[in-house]
Amino acid sequence: MVLKAHAKHLEDSHDQLLQSTLDEGTYNKLYSYKHIVNGFSVHTTPTQAKKLKNAPGVKFIEKDRGMKMMTTYTPNFLGLPQGIWTSEEGDRNAGEGIVIGFVDTGINPDHPSFTYDPRDGYPKNRSRFRGVCDEGPHFPKNSCNGKIVSARFYAAGAQASGKLNASIDILSPYDSVGHGSHTASTAAGNHGVPVVVKGSYYGRASGMAPRAQIAVYKAIYPSIGTRTDVIAAMDQAIKDGVDILSLSIGPDEPPEKTITMLSMFDIFMLFARKAGVFVVQAADCTRQSQVPEPFYLFLVIVLLWLTGPNFGEGLQKYKLVLAKDAVLANGDFPRTAQYIEECQHPEALDPVIVRQSVVICTSSTGFNNGSSTLTDITNTGRALGFIGFMFVANPRYGDYIAEPYPFSIPGILIPKANDTQMIMDYYEKHTERNDKGVATAYHGRAAIGEGRLAKYNAKAPIVSRFSSRGPNVIDKKQDPIDLLKPDILAPGHLIWAAWSPMSVKNPMLEGCNFGLVSGTSMATPHIAGVAALIKQRYPSWSPSMIASTMATTATTYDNRGEPIMAQGREIGHPSLYCSRLKLNHNA
Repeated sequence: MVLKAHAKHLEDSHDQLLQSTLDEGTYNKLYSYKHIVNGFSVHTTPTQAKKLKNAPGVKFIEKDRGMKMMTTYTPNFLGLPQGIWTSEEGDRNAGEGIVIGFVDTGINPDHPSFTYDPRDGYPKNRSRFRGVCDEGPHFPKNSCNGKIVSARFYAAGAQASGKLNASIDILSPYDSVGHGSHTASTAAGNHGVPVVVKGSYYGRASGMAPRAQIAVYKAIYPSIGTRTDVIAAMDQAIKDGVDILSLSIGPDEPPEKTITMLSMFDIFMLFARKAGVFVVQAADCTRQSQVPEPFYLFLVIVLLWLTGPNFGEGLQKYKLVLAKDAVLANGDFPRTAQYIEECQHPEALDPVIVRQSVVICTSSTGFNNGSSTLTDITNTGRALGFIGFMFVANPRYGDYIAEPYPFSIPGILIPKANDTQMIMDYYEKHTERNDKGVATAYHGRAAIGEGRLAKYNAKAPIVSRFSSRGPNVIDKKQDPIDLLKPDILAPGHLIWAAWSPMSVKNPMLEGCNFGLVSGTSMATPHIAGVAALIKQRYPSWSPSMIASTMATTATTYDNRGEPIMAQGREIGHPSLYCSRLKLNHNA
């Protein structure tokens, strides 16, 4: 009762300050923050904001800005089944009694990673957590089922922006993107869930702490995310009593008039940690990090294709055709790269030539500027009856980063220009051309083999070239500061985890219950889940003790016993302040 009375006192003081400082009708208070930091958010004009900044008792004011979203079995890679899980009777009890809060895009409550069997029985009142379940579109009251113990959504900031789209920005805890479901299942998804995508089976998935419970705080929408909503979600999560707070999100830019570590978002993270909550947040997927709290970088696992074998299981050979050689000579379409070599438009290719062939599509201008997609290659392939496709790097643009998906037709990504050259040498030696250089006969052949098994680099882990490297930056000019963040390396490249079939930001995964996704967003929940395991065993440990345990039991060496390296323009630059998580039950 004392806490509730104090919170009410703070809220009343916010209202009194606004009424005494700003002109009537010029503002709309969105939230009062009263659990982590004494503050509020208000929608008003720059003139009124300036008056508020100079009001007695106001210590800091910041303009609201945007927020953005930053396996089959990574527990095995991290050694959990043989290590820390064994001390808690294996996967059945790993993480039990711990509540992990996720501030993200919501959750897909129908996913098998979040189902709950009452016969399994979670312990009652093990945690101090108290939450509620907000109802809304696609999210009935029974969505909070024992595994999902609370679900709220925050949209006042997004609504004030005027940018919400009612068709995709669902005002409920439901995840129309997939990102929030992915992060929640990575940290705390049920154990041994079959990963089936488009009819193919890719093994079984498990969260790091499969018996931990999940509290959802939706604050990011497909059209927009605001710091106002994110901070409100964090404030409530701390009041509710989460043990771990996982933030696979971050500012889309540093604050304007203060150093990064003193932004409102960072202050709230700091005070959440002071309140006894272990906070984990994704570093930006660029060279620099902008975060003062733990922890992330990630490893690279190179996986080139994700399609099952066709008839003959790799023994049957199919005609190999370069898309450029199959372009309709008299077609009525623009002679651009998208039509000529990138396989984006079926009307540009001769169906007689490409039908029942493996077609070589080349990365060019459209992929370089983001206007071309792999989805359009597969759509073209289905329309014209490709038996399969190769998507190869273009020497004019150099190598690309391969991020494969479960394609709807057999396909393989060739991300290195040197490999492309070998393929083209073979192709040219086996293609007949007339005196004008037009292909007249195709003797090159390609086979389709099993593509649903991961192909791993000999060296692992390697820090992805698009991972944050640090050090921290101090301002919008990206000036570095003497603060080495992020803190630790965790798996985050090509991670299978739960998804939302709506997938409004990623059409390639529309209709899928699982997504193969990369980013520091994927690394973050690995740490959150492992932190839950440590908290379960040592419930009195502070966030600093948990962080110290991870840092001091991690390794700086890869699977060959050599220092972990990082990708750059040339693969293999030393990663001096990255370490891979490897825990055992004696940690």
